[in-house]
Amino acid sequence: MRDYPIPENELQRLAALKRYNILDTLPDNAFDDATKLVSYICGVPIAHISFIDETRQWFKSEIGVGVSEVPREISFCNYTILDTKMVEINDTHLNDTFKDDPNVTGGFNVRFYAGVPLTTPDGYNIGTLCAVDHVVKELDDNQRNALSIVAKHVMAQLELGTKNYELYTQRQIAERAVLAKDNFLANMSHEIRTPLNAIIGFTDLLAQTDLDDVQQDYIDSVQVAGENLLIIINDILDLSKIESGNLTIESEPFNLKRTLKHVYNLLKVKVHKDVEFNLYLDADMPDNVIGDQGRLNQILVNLVGNSLKFTQEGEVTVSVKKVEESDDKYKLRFSVKDTGIGIPKNKLKTIFERFTQGEESTTRTFGGTGLGLNIVKQLVELHKGEIHVKSELNRGSEFFFFLTYKKAATPKTTVKSISKNDLGSLKILLCEDNALNQKLVKSVIENFGFELDTASNGDEGIELLSQNKYDLVLMDLQMPVKDGYQTTDYIRNQMNSSVPIIAMTAHSLVGEQERCYKEGMNGYVPKPFKQSVLLKAIKAAMTEDFTIEKKRRIDFSFLDEMACGDEQFKKEMIHLFLEKIPNQVAELEEAFKNNNHDSVKKLAHNMKSSLDIFMLEDLSKCASIIEEEASMNQFSTEILDKINYLSCGIAEVVKILKEL
Repeated sequence: MRDYPIPENELQRLAALKRYNILDTLPDNAFDDATKLVSYICGVPIAHISFIDETRQWFKSEIGVGVSEVPREISFCNYTILDTKMVEINDTHLNDTFKDDPNVTGGFNVRFYAGVPLTTPDGYNIGTLCAVDHVVKELDDNQRNALSIVAKHVMAQLELGTKNYELYTQRQIAERAVLAKDNFLANMSHEIRTPLNAIIGFTDLLAQTDLDDVQQDYIDSVQVAGENLLIIINDILDLSKIESGNLTIESEPFNLKRTLKHVYNLLKVKVHKDVEFNLYLDADMPDNVIGDQGRLNQILVNLVGNSLKFTQEGEVTVSVKKVEESDDKYKLRFSVKDTGIGIPKNKLKTIFERFTQGEESTTRTFGGTGLGLNIVKQLVELHKGEIHVKSELNRGSEFFFFLTYKKAATPKTTVKSISKNDLGSLKILLCEDNALNQKLVKSVIENFGFELDTASNGDEGIELLSQNKYDLVLMDLQMPVKDGYQTTDYIRNQMNSSVPIIAMTAHSLVGEQERCYKEGMNGYVPKPFKQSVLLKAIKAAMTEDFTIEKKRRIDFSFLDEMACGDEQFKKEMIHLFLEKIPNQVAELEEAFKNNNHDSVKKLAHNMKSSLDIFMLEDLSKCASIIEEEASMNQFSTEILDKINYLSCGIAEVVKILKEL
């Protein structure tokens, strides 16, 4: 190893280089174009833009080099970064410093070298812009001037990238705060979902017994109330699902008029004694449509609930009118109008923002979180609809929105029994610690005609599995002693059992389902569950050719924009992702186990740019959180979940990309 000069300001120079976050980043068209320009201007076969850290010269862009980095000790550019102007060596054979260099006598066969230092605004040379040839050469003044201009352009690109990164970092900090809040709300919703699961489940069982008309009416009301309560609870989960692109609009036939009357009947109890509550339905409005009944319920419960809450006298009117009809679709206008407190003009533009209400005193007087209208707007837009508001302070408000539904045939009368068992006799093991849920699942499973044993934690479940033969396991994820993940891991890897396992959980965090599949489970049923949904999951898990439905969609719009119609470039980027990212995930997991903060930080940072190219915002957020924690040289208990989520999400993305 030969000696090479070190700049006097080396520590400050390295700090300046680090500030740009350029090392080990993916190819960039702006830098590649600059390299091509240098090769053309100077007429040379070798050109590159490179950066020099403690141990290496790393090439951001190169022509004719063929490698991504070389050891610093064999770099010509070690001398260029010592200077303030271009270094030009017309004939290396006549240069005392380089004539015996291995890349002059062999290697790259460098005979001519011209390098311009890449100098930061505060005066540090962090890299070089170079032109290299195999023959003796001398540049003219125009070529030298052009190289200097290109070098300034490269630095301008770096500065722009730094500014964008600073903005991106600030956005990530804000998003992390939102994500932390969403996770907290999701955990709170788990505590509410658990008893609600029992209420809805036992009500469904009761509805299948012989009831008189009055009892049936009461049960219908309880079911509607329970389902709408569940929808309201799900508001807090929907925030994170909408932002991560994981919330989808269903497309199923439903009775529109009955849905509207259900919402009206549900909210009648909230009407103030001095308020008249009306529901007007257009005579031409269709009875049945195809769409998402639950999300329409959610929108209307929020809007009508708000109007009733903010109206002390006068009237609240819900009206629905058909405004357009084609061969296969209806366009409907929904309106919720009141004579309530109204909204100030200066608040109308922000009323749909999260945690925003018309006045600061509104929360103190009427309560509420300010989440409802934000979710309503996003749900309407997910339907490809639009929502508007008209209001006058102390005179009232009207919220109106337009939705388009497909036409539906008149549905057949449904039979009371919602489940049919054609699987024969099954012996099932339930791992569940909540006594109410144990009783509910036992009633449902026996109603299917199956046999059920119950374990209160993972260890008890493993003990029963070792003593008996079961056809299927229903696995709660949150249990004492051993949770659902640990129990599944033991069943798969210690017991070497392939018994089908279905996850059942009220803890519906984004990414939970993907993690369940990665851990070796065969199905996933969120609580509160519908009996038909549970039976469908059991049937799917018992089918040998059962396949997991893909939920994630990959957005290629940014990659398509980068490719500019070049399909080969797009394929190469996908190949690069498949080649590098899974290995980086494995390295990240290993570094985390070894408590290596520096490696975790570097790997998480490197992965973000790749994830952003494929518009994987939820995974990029996770990587940002991991990087930030690693920067503080500490890992919270939350980070293991983030790494698991990142790993599961990338595994899913890799699977989808490989199938393209």
